[in-house]
Amino acid sequence: MTRTARVRIAYVLASVVGAGAFLYPFWLPAEAGIATAHAADAPFVAGLVGGLAVAAVMVEIRSGTMTGTDVALLGMLSAMAGLLRLLDLPGGGSGIFFLVLLGAAAFGPRFGFLLGLFGMALSAIITGGIGPWLPFQMLVLAWLAAATGAVGRLTRRLPARLEIAVLAAVAWVAGFAYGAIINVWSWPLLPGDGPLQWRPGLGLFATLEHYWSFYVATSLAWDAAGATANVVAVAVLGRPVLRSLRRFSHRLDPVVVLEPTPPPTDAVSGAPGATSATTAAR
Repeated sequence: MTRTARVRIAYVLASVVGAGAFLYPFWLPAEAGIATAHAADAPFVAGLVGGLAVAAVMVEIRSGTMTGTDVALLGMLSAMAGLLRLLDLPGGGSGIFFLVLLGAAAFGPRFGFLLGLFGMALSAIITGGIGPWLPFQMLVLAWLAAATGAVGRLTRRLPARLEIAVLAAVAWVAGFAYGAIINVWSWPLLPGDGPLQWRPGLGLFATLEHYWSFYVATSLAWDAAGATANVVAVAVLGRPVLRSLRRFSHRLDPVVVLEPTPPPTDAVSGAPGATSATTAAR
């Protein structure tokens, strides 16, 4: 197995574990409420996903696809993203999305996944938002950042204004996607059997219908305000921030300089054909 394959497996396993934590209540309904059910499994999910993320970083370093400088930059951007969680944008947005999404666009999907994961974890420590919801917030932001990183690879050849317009649209979609996905951590555990709740026995289409009703009633307006704040932040500040991040990403890229090798020369006469002592020693 190649090193690149091992790196990808670590990220895939982290995502699979996260997806399983989101979806298992649909197959293993819990009689207990949200707090009791996820209070038991959230530390396990956080520890396993965090361990896989650290393992991915270690494999990246051993593979040469990430250096100590990359890790330091990841830590710095994660800390900055955590601090930006304190910045409440108009309409209910948060500054953490702005930096994480642009960082992912600049450095790629794998870096973006780690930045979203660690940035959200640090933001919870800074804001005191540690709870059973935290590993789910970490995973959703990591997934959205990875997707934005993949888009950033496609847009880096576009004119600057067009690229910012595309990334602003991605940030707008991410505002809705974050709210829509994060609700799933608690929705199947909500008590009741009304048109907004899930209950065992509902089919796929009925489940989607109930969830859509729940989302519109509880989150749509809030997410729309947050998505609009994301668009404004990227449109106003995205160009200089992305340019600065890309400058760092180019400096971190390994550069291989190929120099032409002169033909061997005779050590005495300097004529081509014989290998000199200096060349042999080299």
